[in-house]
Amino acid sequence: MAQQLVEIMDTTLRDGEQTSGVSFSTSEKLTLAQLLLGELQVDRIEVASARVSEGELSAVQAVTQWGADQDRLSQIEVLTFLDEGNSLEWMQRAGAQVQNILTKGSLNHLTHQLKQKPEVHFKKVEEALLAAQKLGIQSNIYLEDWSNGMRNSQDYIWDYLDFLSTQNFKRLLLPDTLGVLTPTETYGFIQAIHEKYP
Repeated sequence: MAQQLVEIMDTTLRDGEQTSGVSFSTSEKLTLAQLLLGELQVDRIEVASARVSEGELSAVQAVTQWGADQDRLSQIEVLTFLDEGNSLEWMQRAGAQVQNILTKGSLNHLTHQLKQKPEVHFKKVEEALLAAQKLGIQSNIYLEDWSNGMRNSQDYIWDYLDFLSTQNFKRLLLPDTLGVLTPTETYGFIQAIHEKYP
């Protein structure tokens, strides 16, 4: 049996700041990044959402400067959006080199939040990936609400994964955004994807 690689990507520095009443200062964010990557040996950290604030930009600049000095820049990631390149511009100012693009992993989110058809969304994803590639930014892709997508709109998921299989990116991130899956469902859904896309 082939050995499996397990990586840990910690989102404390992004998700933590989405918690009511929580806001990290630049020095706190830098200290946490140093502890996560240095002392705890976490493989990757997601440090921010692009374009949130000038304070967030300063904090990410401090983290990426430290990351560059420690040869850890490739382990520092930023959540980005399909926003005509604004997230990529922000990333360049922040000194980050890895983006995690937020895309829609369920037909419900796509039609009700973005009011888009799948082919329009897929085209925007392709454009964002190409723009990042031109800037030397590595891309990973989130399928937001993927768990509900697998439960309620699998045809959309399979069409999206077929499209993504033709694109240039490093990792596919399959979040249970609303925390609805059981471990058994998660196993079954991942197994089905793995079998279709070995």
